[in-house]
Amino acid sequence: MSRTFRLYGTTYQSVTFEFEGKALNEVGFRRDRERSLTPDELETEYELIETVHLTSEAEGNVQSETEQLLLDRLLEKGQAAAERLPEGGVAIVENERGGRDQPKPRQKISNVMVEGENKLHFQYHIDPPLRISLYRPKG
Repeated sequence: MSRTFRLYGTTYQSVTFEFEGKALNEVGFRRDRERSLTPDELETEYELIETVHLTSEAEGNVQSETEQLLLDRLLEKGQAAAERLPEGGVAIVENERGGRDQPKPRQKISNVMVEGENKLHFQYHIDPPLRISLYRPKG
């Protein structure tokens, strides 16, 4: 059962991670419609353990591979955070959908000399960080 949720309208809907470099929104989540929670249920049934701020970095000589490596690293961190939850716990993605705090890959391109040839070198990082709050059941 899904244990990661994101706010859609007035309810938290269960989601799966979907980090894809070729997507319009690279750091994305897909609603799986397994479960939903109201804000009241979250407040009355769960207590906050911690909020983690996740980011990642990658660099390389092939743009698409470097960006996907960045996203794969972020995915690993997000899944690891959700796996730390106690039995019955839930993870809430706190970043606003499409908002100013939507995590995005940021790119820096530089020229490097490799065996006398000018080559492009790509550096990526996630900004702002992906924020995930971890909750455990009360009691």
